[in-house]
Amino acid sequence: MNEKDNFGGGFILGTIIGGVVGGIIGTVIANKNQENKSNLDNESPIKHRQYSMIDEEEDIENERLSLEEKINQLNHAIDDVRVTLLKNTETVDNT
Repeated sequence: MNEKDNFGGGFILGTIIGGVVGGIIGTVIANKNQENKSNLDNESPIKHRQYSMIDEEEDIENERLSLEEKINQLNHAIDDVRVTLLKNTETVDNT
């Protein structure tokens, strides 16, 4: 019975400590995000928009390049399967 009592007390204590630590960490992170947001708000909106557009264009270009590479990989895989199927079909026809 004593182990159950210790477990219950430890569980409650762990829950309380975890809640306090999580609350502190959440508050610190929220304050940092708020500071970053206020710094961005202090910049001129035009300058912020320009940086945002540049970042979006770079992201789009990176995604396009990534997709092109994946398409090339798929095309090579399709060609490999086609060659394998042709070889298998020729060996079946020859037997």
